[in-house]
Amino acid sequence: MVKREIYLKKLEDYKHKQLIKVVTGIRRCGKSTLLKLFQQRILDQGIATEQLIVLDFEDMNNSHLLNPKILHDHIIGNLHENMTYIFLDEIQQVPEFERVISSLFTRKNVDIYITGSNANMLSSELATLLSGRYVEISMLPFSLKEYASARGEYFSKQELYNEYLLTSSFPYAIELRHDYELVRGYLEGVFNTVILKDVISRNKISDAMMLDSVIRFLFDSIGSTISMKKISDTMTSMGRKISSHTVESYIQGLIDSYVLYKVKRYDVKGKQYLKTQEKYYVVDIGLRYFLLGRKKRDFGHILENIIFLELTRRGYEISIGKVDKMEIDFVVTTHEEIMYIQVALSIRNEETFNREIKVLQAVKNSYPKYILTLDEDPKANVDGIWIMNALDFLLETKTDLS
Repeated sequence: MVKREIYLKKLEDYKHKQLIKVVTGIRRCGKSTLLKLFQQRILDQGIATEQLIVLDFEDMNNSHLLNPKILHDHIIGNLHENMTYIFLDEIQQVPEFERVISSLFTRKNVDIYITGSNANMLSSELATLLSGRYVEISMLPFSLKEYASARGEYFSKQELYNEYLLTSSFPYAIELRHDYELVRGYLEGVFNTVILKDVISRNKISDAMMLDSVIRFLFDSIGSTISMKKISDTMTSMGRKISSHTVESYIQGLIDSYVLYKVKRYDVKGKQYLKTQEKYYVVDIGLRYFLLGRKKRDFGHILENIIFLELTRRGYEISIGKVDKMEIDFVVTTHEEIMYIQVALSIRNEETFNREIKVLQAVKNSYPKYILTLDEDPKANVDGIWIMNALDFLLETKTDLS
């Protein structure tokens, strides 16, 4: 079992802190497994089993606890005289769960951990009732490094990367990797569950076919700047009229369900965010292949998508950089500095190399600048711009990139 150390460390760091730990992420990304791993870590530290209250609200055996009053009384009745660690998985299934959590939070000697698959839970009364008293831990499916750990076999980096894309980064998909039809069936189940439960139902969407068309357009456009109007006009040209407002509501539903991630554009010279032409990235390339087919292999944008997810996983704040009429793939803000990153499938072609490096050379400051490429032997440093193999970055075999 892959231990998801990046997330376990965050839970460990916040343990016993007067904060509710909220683990969020798309369904089946591993939130429940993470809680189990952390529970075992607590037990290994000498905590008694009786000090743990563990409830999964997608388990039918807990259906009677979906009543908030009954749930509250159940937990209160099982509190330990010492510290009690409360784990509530998929808590958004419980109506008015915010009031339950708020009441529990006032008790002494409780440490609360909850998970949810929709960002609405953080924009609901939870934020109002517990403002400043919770911390969100955003979770993604397997990174390439985690995938390699789960595989446990020797591959070349490129073979590993290719399998990672086709098999999917969802943890359970790795168990099915020898049969792509099984993988496809699993991804279909994940996709339909997310769309039906977390998008259509929560957002009261009546036209599922139109939503499907919008999703396909967005999946096909990863790494490209797009606008609501462009999507609306495209759908209309296909004979499916839809307003920009409706498109926006569909996209927000997909973002709230962690299917898509939006990245704003930033004017590097003007030092301000721009209001239009955002980019969108999908949570898992396997889902993209499931929906669009395996022939849709825009490898440059796929690599860009993977790099975006990894930067997100490492906790960076990310935007798309605008420099005059040129574009920087990622402007990455850390606690200490700014980094500028270009992503290119290959820069062996001189024209491509010049295009990728030109935009970074146009940024006249001393912050680190990088080009990430799948080339096996990239030049190490050109005019102060570091050029790295993207798979070394993803696998963390080199540490030049902070």
